[in-house]
Amino acid sequence: MSEPILKITDLRRLYGQTVAVDGVSFEAGAGELFGLLGPNGAGKTTLLSIVSCLLEPTSGEARILGRKASTRDRELRRLIGIVPQELAIYGELNARENLNFFGSLYGITGDRLRQRVDHVLAAIGLTDRAGDRVAHFSGGMKRRLNLGAALVHEPKLLLLDEPTTGVDPQSRNHIFEEVRRLAAGGVCVVYTSHYIEEVQALCSRIGIIDHGRLIVCDHLAALLQKMDGLIRFRVPEVTPVLDERLRQLPDTHLNGKDASWLELECRDVKSSLMRLIALLNELQIELISLETTEPNLERVFLHLTGRALRD
Repeated sequence: MSEPILKITDLRRLYGQTVAVDGVSFEAGAGELFGLLGPNGAGKTTLLSIVSCLLEPTSGEARILGRKASTRDRELRRLIGIVPQELAIYGELNARENLNFFGSLYGITGDRLRQRVDHVLAAIGLTDRAGDRVAHFSGGMKRRLNLGAALVHEPKLLLLDEPTTGVDPQSRNHIFEEVRRLAAGGVCVVYTSHYIEEVQALCSRIGIIDHGRLIVCDHLAALLQKMDGLIRFRVPEVTPVLDERLRQLPDTHLNGKDASWLELECRDVKSSLMRLIALLNELQIELISLETTEPNLERVFLHLTGRALRD
């Protein structure tokens, strides 16, 4: 097995008596899209700051390609691309000038810099706006350029902290496409977002952090298996016969009913729904309304943390 791009071992960070990161361990490899979720104040930003060599841990370590992350290691930063929550681009410059500036910070010059800037502008869909001042860009275009600034030096590890905040659907799709392309090319991507559906759509493996601790880290499919699906429906009357037969349905659990509303927890929504419809037809009971909910990452998150991502 090849060495992971990012390996975090028993990482801790204290601010006085406050524990911001508490014994976190995980690793992520080349070509992986790793999602990191947590409520506000969970420790995500502190963790990313340590990984990006901007903050020293109190104990434990983060290693990038086997090299220990440290605020003193300027060379290691060349392997890392960072897209922060706040825009880190210059409005008075145009798009090309911004990318030239960030590329030069990493020591890229001459033809190599021109090639990289042209490539990145094309990748983020801003070639035709390369000479326009960034101050006149839309919010989505600024976010795309913010991503581009982290890519000029071809990082091995890309840290994305809320990269789509406030962007339009077109810009969000540009960002998604580029992130997927980067991962397919071997870049290790750590993706944090308040939009849980984004993480579910992009990431194959996900860690959930709360109160500084990594409470779960697993593949998306395994996380979704932690939750049942739901079938919620309404009938004119819940007869004793219907109540008894519902409790006998295989692989389901009947929750407490409210008047004529019923809710079934089930492992397989589709097959349980077919059994439910067949039962109602057999008993000649009218189905007034129906709602189904498949297991999703947001329900898993709420189940594990007990609070919403924006709390």
